[in-house]
Amino acid sequence: MLEACCTVFLFLFCYQDASAEVHREGHYVAAVYEHRPRLSPNPATLTDRRSALELMSRNLYIYEEQVIAAAKQGAQIIVFPEDGIHGFNFTRESIYPYLEFVPCPQSVKWNPCREPHLFSDTEVLQRLSCMALRSKMFLVANIGAKQPCEYKDPLCPPDGRYQFNTDVVFNANGTLVARYRKQNLYFEYAFNTPPEVDHVLFDTPFAGKFGMFTCFDMLFYEPAVSLVKEYNVKQVVYPTAWMNQLPLLSAVEFQRAFATAFNINVLAANIHHPALGMTGSGIYTPLKSFIYHDMESHDGKLIVAEISVMTPEHESHLESNAKPGKSIEYPHNNFASLHIDDQVCNKKEQEAHCWVAEKDKEGAPLIFYREMMYDNFTLVPVRGTKGELQVCANTLCCYLSYQRPTISDELYALGVFDGLHTVHGTYYVQVCALVKCGGLSYSTCGQEVTDATALIDFQLGGNFSTSYIFPLLLMSGINVDFTDHLGWKNNYYFMSKSGPSSGLVTAALYGRWYERD
Repeated sequence: MLEACCTVFLFLFCYQDASAEVHREGHYVAAVYEHRPRLSPNPATLTDRRSALELMSRNLYIYEEQVIAAAKQGAQIIVFPEDGIHGFNFTRESIYPYLEFVPCPQSVKWNPCREPHLFSDTEVLQRLSCMALRSKMFLVANIGAKQPCEYKDPLCPPDGRYQFNTDVVFNANGTLVARYRKQNLYFEYAFNTPPEVDHVLFDTPFAGKFGMFTCFDMLFYEPAVSLVKEYNVKQVVYPTAWMNQLPLLSAVEFQRAFATAFNINVLAANIHHPALGMTGSGIYTPLKSFIYHDMESHDGKLIVAEISVMTPEHESHLESNAKPGKSIEYPHNNFASLHIDDQVCNKKEQEAHCWVAEKDKEGAPLIFYREMMYDNFTLVPVRGTKGELQVCANTLCCYLSYQRPTISDELYALGVFDGLHTVHGTYYVQVCALVKCGGLSYSTCGQEVTDATALIDFQLGGNFSTSYIFPLLLMSGINVDFTDHLGWKNNYYFMSKSGPSSGLVTAALYGRWYERD
């Protein structure tokens, strides 16, 4: 427990009264803010607490403005991004002046705005608490936290303290009600992994319990998936500082997929820093998306939306997310019984080998290999106005049935990867992906593409070994879309889409085989 105490200066400010709008029963108003942070020009340089507070105050002023704007629109909860207050690219030593003491809310009931002298080094927490109190809304923000540890603790760092990437939640009275310490750090050398995984929930009067995790956590079982599955969480707040990586891991693309895969609401706030490829925030329900993605603007963005409270009753009516084993009838053929003329297989773990491939005009086989997302994909080109394709790697076979009214001057390919991803993180993935290539040459397949004109109806499926599959559907201009059908049929997982309104950039099934990480 943190017991240090000193007198601190508390800056109070006034808000206009929050909107008196009466919210519809079974709904709540959520807000997320994509923030363009004011950053230290030299984050690795040592500084003092006063200078650190001055920089963080510049960001907190913007937070205050956005809380006021959200309150005027009736928001009951607002989410701010990871690293939004202090920034990033610190060393362990240089971030220290930016860190705050964050006591465990389960051990101490504390309202920083009303009790500013209870703990020292809590000026940022006080400002955040007062924002929540004045606006009468729940507030979620990300800060750096410090916690002393004893040398007899075998995990205690040599300098005698833990430093955590920490999310904090204040209720509408300004009381600190939740603290989450990020589990899966993304090259964040200034921070420690917590000794134990945090599974953090907080309760609200308008939508029940929320779960919380941060950025890179979304790609791992702990704590993101276990929180949703084991604690039956239906609402998630998600501060992130996500660098977009096309074609499979743009921020809005994967945020949308996570909400779809688990039939939950996700409130995702990202940093806005286009020079680093960082943009993409949204409010996602299983049936709606309110997103922001802008690589040209230099401004932040407030998103406010009224959404339904997710309950088991909602879930039972959502056909778009069948549970594993549940059969879905598709309007076309069952891929499991298709005869594929241009079949290509590469099953290292099985005795059977099949290597039958159509030839192009020059007699070259359709199969080719390209690096995509730093992984070596096996691909086949998608040709003509319609067709059926299959391509395999290791134990995963991907199937595609497609139809398009006209052939555009664009090259598409069907790709498969089944293996351990080892760049910028280590985790096992199984992927079936229909992607637009960067040009008309096979060498451009796997490149980052943002725009497309081809209107393609398709069914995409695979014999996945994992039940954790995230459906990615990204359209021209980095817009997300919904599948028509999604789920298991026999041992195959499928997604389908007909009558798209814009060009297809990526359609993929992104499987995470957590046990093989």
